Amino acid sequence: MTEDQEYIYDSLVSQIKMGFFPIDEIKDMIWEQVEDEGMEDDISEKWVNKTIDAEFKKHQEASKIWKSPTDTERLVKAFNELSKSNIIALHNAGYTTSEGEYEVVEVEIELRKQQVQSDGYCFYHQQDLERAIDPDSRNLMIAFQKIDNSDDAVTIEVGKKVAEKLKDNGFEIIWDGTALTKIEIPNFDWQKVYSDSDEDLLNHNRVLPFMVL
Repeated sequence: MTEDQEYIYDSLVSQIKMGFFPIDEIKDMIWEQVEDEGMEDDISEKWVNKTIDAEFKKHQEASKIWKSPTDTERLVKAFNELSKSNIIALHNAGYTTSEGEYEVVEVEIELRKQQVQSDGYCFYHQQDLERAIDPDSRNLMIAFQKIDNSDDAVTIEVGKKVAEKLKDNGFEIIWDGTALTKIEIPNFDWQKVYSDSDEDLLNHNRVLPFMVL
């Protein structure tokens, strides 16, 4: 592969391993990336589509020997339980921390329309997820806070709830107990294959039924 192809290959493999988008959508996203970065002379749409098909098939085959519950399944369970305890817990929320915070506010707006106010929130964003699927890092960082809060003691209480729920679901965590540090789950083995039959974790309003009685 050329240097450009290696770059695009890493990008498409990451999207496949994340498991949030169907193949056709990944093909569109990756080809758009090729065009945006002016790589059409070196990379053809046929190469992109063929490579995605092959890598998705490889990922599906690998998934057949995964042991259930996977770390990803346990994380979904922990986040559902947090939402049931009035903590907004979002998966793959935006690409950066600020985008994740925006997604949280959008959910909070919907909650308040139904006369409910959250006690806090937590999330990981796509950059966090990219580090989790990187074999050289394999850590997942979880942000936490409460909306419209500037009291560190309140923030820390949210962090304690998130940390406790993660530990209840079998995760080792690294956190110094302060308001300024994210919670880290080391040695996280992200395992997810996209399926049309799976719940859409990117639909962040999915937490509303957990939080509105």
